[in-house]
Amino acid sequence: MFEWDEDKRLKNLAKHKLDFVAAGRLYDGRATITTVSAYAFEPRYLTTAQIEGKFYSLVWTGRDGRRRFISFRRARDEETRAYRQIYG
Repeated sequence: MFEWDEDKRLKNLAKHKLDFVAAGRLYDGRATITTVSAYAFEPRYLTTAQIEGKFYSLVWTGRDGRRRFISFRRARDEETRAYRQIYG
């Protein structure tokens, strides 16, 4: 269901202190918002959700029926605002 490049996962850990393994929690049934992310080479998506009171965003793409994680980080202010506009 989920996949990622291991080198990219390690870089994400170093940069954002967040592991792609934990990003799977965004798909455990909690409320999320997903928008299309502008990227010229393939369709990419940005999913934002709340985990333990904090907001996180995941950039991903679909490949071979799986979600391939590209970046996982704390949500930006505008991403948090968009989420709150929908879910309060």
